[in-house]
Amino acid sequence: MVTAYILLIVKPGEESTVAERLTKMDGVKDVSVVYGEYDIVAKVEKPSMEELQNFLIKNIRGIDEVERTSTMIALK
Repeated sequence: MVTAYILLIVKPGEESTVAERLTKMDGVKDVSVVYGEYDIVAKVEKPSMEELQNFLIKNIRGIDEVERTSTMIALK
């Protein structure tokens, strides 16, 4: 299992909308709206790096309100 923390910058005022969409996605374990350089932090678990990559490209980056992402892979 691959665990990743995805940091998102979204269009102003869209934090709640994006956070709600993320919570409904398969593999998303936690979503927090935060203050600072990023707007949202999402914890995602996927069975493989390939599935994580596909999830990021098709699901996260497919959200129009998402301007930029940064992904951190957790080491266990």
